[in-house]
Amino acid sequence: MKSRVRQAGGVGVVIVILVYTCIFLARHLTARASSHEGVAVEKVFKRLDSFEQTLHRLEKLMEEASVHNSVNKPAPDAIQHKTKVLTPKLYPNSFLFAKWGEGLSEKEQKEAESLFRVYGYNVFLSNRLPLDRKLSDMRDPRCLAKTYPKDLPSISVVLIYLNEALSVIKRAIRSLMSHTPRHLLKEIVLVDDHSTYNDLGRPLQDYIDGIHKDKPGLIKKVWHQRQMGLSQSRISGWKRATGDVVAILDAHVEVTQGWAEPLLSRIKADRTVVVSPVFDKIHFDDFSVEKYLSAAQGFDWPLWCMYESFDAEWLMGNDQSRPGKSPSVMGIFAAHREFLGEIGGLDGGMAVYGGENVELGIRVWSCGGSVEVVPCSRIGHIERSHKPYAQDLAPLMRRNALRVAEVWMDEYKKNVMIAWNLPLQDHGIEIGDVAERKKLRERLQCKPFKWYLDNVYPGLATWEDLLGYGVIRNSLLRNFCVDQGPTPGSIPILYGCHFQQPQHCYYNRDGEIIIGGLKSHKYNQNRCLVDPGSGSTPTLLDCKLAKQNQKHMHWDFEQGKQIQNKATKRCFEIGRGEDQVHVLIIQRCTGQSWTIEHLIPNL
Repeated sequence: MKSRVRQAGGVGVVIVILVYTCIFLARHLTARASSHEGVAVEKVFKRLDSFEQTLHRLEKLMEEASVHNSVNKPAPDAIQHKTKVLTPKLYPNSFLFAKWGEGLSEKEQKEAESLFRVYGYNVFLSNRLPLDRKLSDMRDPRCLAKTYPKDLPSISVVLIYLNEALSVIKRAIRSLMSHTPRHLLKEIVLVDDHSTYNDLGRPLQDYIDGIHKDKPGLIKKVWHQRQMGLSQSRISGWKRATGDVVAILDAHVEVTQGWAEPLLSRIKADRTVVVSPVFDKIHFDDFSVEKYLSAAQGFDWPLWCMYESFDAEWLMGNDQSRPGKSPSVMGIFAAHREFLGEIGGLDGGMAVYGGENVELGIRVWSCGGSVEVVPCSRIGHIERSHKPYAQDLAPLMRRNALRVAEVWMDEYKKNVMIAWNLPLQDHGIEIGDVAERKKLRERLQCKPFKWYLDNVYPGLATWEDLLGYGVIRNSLLRNFCVDQGPTPGSIPILYGCHFQQPQHCYYNRDGEIIIGGLKSHKYNQNRCLVDPGSGSTPTLLDCKLAKQNQKHMHWDFEQGKQIQNKATKRCFEIGRGEDQVHVLIIQRCTGQSWTIEHLIPNL
């Protein structure tokens, strides 16, 4: 087949030469027809006839070769499959390459993996994507039919970052410029929380300078002399902003068409409402976008953020384009700049990360405002695989949570301490000076936290019937604790004490012993210790189901004494299994004593 292809190619060259020769002869004949004898002219025409016959033969040969090639020539994919050499994956266990990276060379894989470890998302791919790429429109069709006032307030957008990838920051800026009406976008404020990567210096400034040639002063920069954390970065951006509305976003976002108008319209209608867009997930590996359902933004008692359903009224409305009430915000929000100042801005006493968004939500609701999620405003947000430069956030989160509780939660502040398994007195964790924040609450005449629970967040469990919490240990083996065991499972075990959630137990006034953590919301189920009534193996069952089915789930327990089932009169004890290893059993009481880590005073 290859020889036929080469032959056809050679024939093509010959044809070209012959055509040009014919043209030359025709011109030569025309030029000299008047000056030559008829015999000479006849000779020329004979030569042309010979050339014509040769051309017909060559044309036929080309057609045959073309037919042969079209029948036998493999598809392009087949040729590629034969010639392509697949490079083996160098990092088969890396999350980055789980479903991305096919066809990369070893050098490219190494570069992509090294960048992924630094940033927690695919910078190798980000650097190759267009800065002005268009994301799919995730809005409900009803959003597209909405109209908004022409005289909307102006907006300042704050982008916060620490050692972010340059291409990601550029794409965030470009998306804001492309998808925010120019007459509404007052400025973009970049807040750099003391980044140390070189490309966020001169290269970023060069990009900004290029923008300023057409839009002078659009980009402002704030650079922290030391790392100050999310809360302080948001404060820095808010103070630098001059627009009517300030929107505080992460720098690893891409806004989409029509993102700003729904937020600004709600704030124009009510300057006391703090609004949040819906975040669609940009996958860290391939930068594809996954639509997220519209949801309220809540929290649990340790004050970690979480999504949950809107209230029943919103659901009954059956309109995915309507704003929905939200107990809190998740850190990306927009608010009237002056109103935010009137209610105390953001708490500057928060350390680095965590809790500040919950504090803002509670404060806004309690002090005269409201919080809403606006489904017609959508923003793509990169969800990292990991935060490579972040320290363990739990101690910071715990500290900030205790600060929020001390200022805003009144008698319910004990629930935050219970959630973190801390003693109610003298927990020893420094939370900073809260005197000014308490004065702010008094000056604004904010409502009590009980009002917030009843009117804003009724789904949050109040934990008012607890008598004790923490790990449960038997006096015979103090280094071993009651543990929920492997999950999902229904048999508690005896395990070396590590004091983490699988070993957190709770005893309440109803005599229930909950093992493996206490749920923060009424709609979630806890697991209760049950005497099955026969055999010696204790079990864990859903507390509500156990109650409905009248299982033996109630126990008599006093600190330092036995744990005895009220119905069966058998005791929860330690025994030896078949291999002589200590195990948890249910048996006739032998007087074993138990203690729970923390007791709650009978107030």
